[in-house]
Amino acid sequence: MFKVKNTILSDDIATAKFACDLPRCKGACCVVGDAGAPVSKNEIPVLHKAYKLLKDELRTDSVKVAESEGVVVGSEKAGYEIATVNEQECIFVKYDENEIAYCAIQRAYFEGRFKWEKPISCHLFPVRLKRIAGFDYANFEYVPKLCSVACEKAEKENIHLAEFLEKPLVRRYGEEWFAEFIESCKEIRLKKTDAT
Repeated sequence: MFKVKNTILSDDIATAKFACDLPRCKGACCVVGDAGAPVSKNEIPVLHKAYKLLKDELRTDSVKVAESEGVVVGSEKAGYEIATVNEQECIFVKYDENEIAYCAIQRAYFEGRFKWEKPISCHLFPVRLKRIAGFDYANFEYVPKLCSVACEKAEKENIHLAEFLEKPLVRRYGEEWFAEFIESCKEIRLKKTDAT
């Protein structure tokens, strides 16, 4: 583990190689799993706004779930997550002509129709954060079914997870934090190389 300001990170965040390969994984992280994406309390109103904007564009099953269960499910104690269809597909998932899942919120953001890209947990995936006693604990949540093709691509192209996640990490913690984080990652990689 290593520490950057008030964030404790697992070493594999520094050493792992990862780069999304959408044509091969087909957006599996949005549709595979047994729960929706974790969201913070302050993201809930934004997700409600996104749903209001996108409701007419979402799949029928997604709208049924959102109307019956809510856009976000859970509680402050247990944690909140985006509602899912059949406990798998995020209600904001849409599919393109190649059957690749994509986030309707993110698409609206890129089209200039919405001012927020997506929940930070989605943006940071496969890194997951847990807030404990004033610290963020960050772990690389490697799920072979979801991550193996991204790891293969990154290995070929020599892309580290840390650099791949620059945009969401800067969004979460800022430029200064990210610069310190990358320096720590490079030191950890050097130590690992020296040890082998």
